[in-house]
Amino acid sequence: MSVHAREGAETGRHVLVTGATGYIGGRLVPELLDAGYRVRCLARTPQKLRDHPWAPRAEVVKGDVTDASSLAEALRGIDVAYYLVHALGTGNRFEETDRKAARTFAEQAHAAGVRRVVYLGGLTPADVPPQALSPHLRSRAEVGEIFLRGKVPATVLRAAVIIGSGSASFEMLRHLTERLPVMVTPSWVGTRVQPIAVRDVLRYLVGSARMPSDVNRAFDIGGPDVVTYEQMMRRYATVAGLPHRLIVRVPMLSPGLSSLWIGLVTPVPRALARPLAESLRHEVVCDEHDIARYVPDPPGTPVPFDEALSLALRRVKEAQVTTRWSSAALPGAPSDPLPTDPDWAGGSLYTDHRHITVDAPPDALWRVIEGIGGDNGWYSFPLAWAVRGWLDRAVGGAGLRRGRRDAARLRVGDSLDFWRVEEIEPGRLLRLRAEMRLPGLAWLEMRADRDDDGRTRYGQRALFHPHGLLGHAYWWSVSPFHAVVFGGMARNIAKAASKEARRDERQASPSTPPPAAVPAPDPQE
Repeated sequence: MSVHAREGAETGRHVLVTGATGYIGGRLVPELLDAGYRVRCLARTPQKLRDHPWAPRAEVVKGDVTDASSLAEALRGIDVAYYLVHALGTGNRFEETDRKAARTFAEQAHAAGVRRVVYLGGLTPADVPPQALSPHLRSRAEVGEIFLRGKVPATVLRAAVIIGSGSASFEMLRHLTERLPVMVTPSWVGTRVQPIAVRDVLRYLVGSARMPSDVNRAFDIGGPDVVTYEQMMRRYATVAGLPHRLIVRVPMLSPGLSSLWIGLVTPVPRALARPLAESLRHEVVCDEHDIARYVPDPPGTPVPFDEALSLALRRVKEAQVTTRWSSAALPGAPSDPLPTDPDWAGGSLYTDHRHITVDAPPDALWRVIEGIGGDNGWYSFPLAWAVRGWLDRAVGGAGLRRGRRDAARLRVGDSLDFWRVEEIEPGRLLRLRAEMRLPGLAWLEMRADRDDDGRTRYGQRALFHPHGLLGHAYWWSVSPFHAVVFGGMARNIAKAASKEARRDERQASPSTPPPAAVPAPDPQE
């Protein structure tokens, strides 16, 4: 048992993690469990956590940080509460939503007898007044102040750019550098920042649960390197083995224009790119490293920037990314579940059904279904899918660039290009909910089963619930293309499954060596 595990077991502390469906929260939970803590997760949609490897070891409850009654229940018996949520990208009033949620959380934590609140916020420059900060940084700072002024001792960790496989900052850096050997960049690429490896963020978060009761303050956390964003791109190119990048700065690229540029080149949509770009206008460098008094740095930590890049790149190349920036729902994306009533209480629900017999066993068909999207594409009319992705990006949607977290496996809550996994029954059903910009709600279902004669059958169903007249017009405008897009998709998936079956037969021959074992992913990288 590790030192952290012994300490967690000895204290017997019970912790609550909000934001467990997000990038940091999804990685923090297994770290806390391994440290011996009992973990309860608060989620608006608990089923999104169902397929995480650590799910059987944690308690998951349904609730929302803006709902006092659900918070009161979730905080009952909790010693340490982690606040890892924010309303970024939910509209022009996200600061008000953040403020209300933080106050509600602080009040309910005190009422429940919580001993400590731990919050991960953003690093802000001390010499810049709040009104001059970007809305994103200003809201993060305000939430931290709300907790520090509350009646429960708080630890507020303030980080700048977090570097780890799947983080929004890393993905933005990676795609900008890899795709643009020559870059015309805004002036903010010369701003100094102090990036931090995600494994150090997790180490500080876990260690914060053991702070003395008289500690109520904010801590700056960062790695050992202070660099400009331009230097970050150049050093990424070196670590990734890319040729030298030519970077030309121009003064006329505003945060709004920068977010359009970032959205065009990277998988990060404009709704998230803009606050990231706005935040980079400010120099964010740690003023102190007092956190080490309470969470000592082991040898080799904090992790240097180049090493953090190398660790993250290794996980990307090995397709072992445990959580991604897109783990949380895209801001503004629909969240309505698929209706179980076929008539949806009399409302319109357009459908497109496809069934085809497959010359392959169901398990081969299922591997094709579960492997859809990302590099494998959508098995029909690639240009049509690409155009739809471009159009979605143009109006601020996710487009087709989010790809997959894992090349072969999906779990509920995973983002998949401009879809999100709403339900998965291994070997049988995959249901995707559209997160593209649409005048309605859309789903795509794919099934693998057998017909009455025992033959493998592929079932495919596209559903669309229109919003208003525009929604009806949208469906009828695209329905003429369904035979090509959805019909071709069904046929090509069936063909791919047949190829999988033949490949299985060849691999089953005695001369074929067994596949190499895949290492378990490390949530800290």
